[in-house]
This record gives sequence, C-alpha cells and structure tokens, in this order.
Amino acid sequence: MKLVRYGEKGAEKPGLIDKSGQLRDLSAHVKDLTGEAYSPESLKKLAAIDPASLPAISGKPRFGAPVTGISKFVAIGLNYSDHAKETGAAIPTEPIIFMKANTSLSGPNDNVEKPRGSTKLDWEVEIAAIIGTRAKYVSEADALNYVAGYCVCNDVSERNFQTERLGQWTKGKSHDTFGPVGPWLATKDEIKDVQNLSMWLDVNGQRRQTGSTKTMIFSMAKCVSYVSQFMTLLPGDIITTGTPPGVGLGMKPPTFLNVGDVITLGIEGLGEQRQEIVAA
Repeated sequence: MKLVRYGEKGAEKPGLIDKSGQLRDLSAHVKDLTGEAYSPESLKKLAAIDPASLPAISGKPRFGAPVTGISKFVAIGLNYSDHAKETGAAIPTEPIIFMKANTSLSGPNDNVEKPRGSTKLDWEVEIAAIIGTRAKYVSEADALNYVAGYCVCNDVSERNFQTERLGQWTKGKSHDTFGPVGPWLATKDEIKDVQNLSMWLDVNGQRRQTGSTKTMIFSMAKCVSYVSQFMTLLPGDIITTGTPPGVGLGMKPPTFLNVGDVITLGIEGLGEQRQEIVAA
C-alpha cells in the first residue's frame, strides 16, 4: 500500500494511492495515520480493504507527512562514503545518530523556511523508515520486521547552525519545515529491495544529487537495529538514513539555498517532493 495524509495543515485525512494512482479516502476505516495505524495488525486490516470500495478524491489536494503524532525523528549522519568525503569528514566506523525536532516535520511539497540569520541552507535527499512495532535491542537480522514502510525525506540543514554555532548538529537540523517527509509511506511489500533504490535531487532544475541506497555504509537494517540499542523506537517514529553526495556544502565553491529557489527530489518507488524556499 501507498498510504498518505491529505488536506490542509492540521486537518489532514488518511488516504491511500491505488494501483492506478487514484487518491482514495480511508477516513471510514482509520481516524488518522498515527503510529498505531502502522502496527502490523492495523496494516493487515487496511490491506484487506478493496481500494475500489473507497471514495475517490478529485483534484490535487495537499499532502501532509504520512505519519503524525510521532515520539521522535531520528537521523543518521554521514552514511554514504562519498558524502562523508565531500564534506571533509572521516568515514564513520559506527552510525552517527542525531535528532531532528518533531516540529521540523512537514509535508512533501510544503514551503521550506530559510531561518533568520541563515547563511548556509542545504539539501539532503534521504530514505526514511517509519517504525510499526516497538523496538528495543533488536538484531540486525530481525530489524526490518519492526518497520512499517519507507518514504522520501529531505533532511534540510543549515550548515552554519550545524557546525559553526557550537554544540550538537540538532540546531542546524530542526527549524520548522526542515523535515519534509512523503508523499506517501510505501509498505514493505511495495519495495522489493530497500538497498537498491535510485535517488535524486535537483535545485532550480539542475541535478545536484544522484545516488542509490546500495551505497549506504550502514544498511537500513543496521540503522534500525543500532538505534534500538540506545533508545526504544515506538510506532510512528521516523529514522532517516543519510544522503548521497552532491550537497551544497560539498560543491566547489560551496553553494547554498536562497529565498525563491525550488528543490525537487525523489526515490524510486517512493514518489517525489517539491519545495520552494521562503523567508521565515
């Protein structure tokens, strides 16, 4: 299934995208796509519904993030060797974990705010997992059984805040709108091999990032297992897993986003996003 939340901010409804690409309403079957809606039991019930029996939604409504009410938004840094190299960082020997504020979560096509005082606003196309089952000390071999599905994430970053304003990365990763997720969550059965998906990102129509999940240093399973050793993952939690090379920080000279710029990005099987940069 491709599960979505659609409608105006704060008034999103649950839905799904059927095989023909038609948006259909799920409101009669689930109140909203919270973490509990992504439990194995809930997904089994939703999968049993005939999509043709659901009301078709006309037009092109806004998509929100495909999950709400999350307990945490976890991110993995420097998880592609070429990206680590372009930023001048050493290739990590263990996954680097940082947090994005829950308030950074936004819809896949919502505007991205350039924070006040921002000088180095950057982009990062990433694949994210959404947890479906409470996970604590799970093995790498079993880790993907705790995942409900996958989606596109743009790990928007302010590099000055991230690395030059002292402290941890969190304050360069957590401004409102710095976590566009979606357009949909693709359940695991939709994705044949999560470690072999092409990914891309353009700025103003010019290709900046081209990559594949097959070049991740630490696999999706490793990332989920590793994070679960340090914190309990709850249904709905998001883990976004790093970006391939091509970020603005790695360009020569470094190039960053300004108000009016447009970012488009996507991952094979997981859809596409579009964001315009606006002033905060």
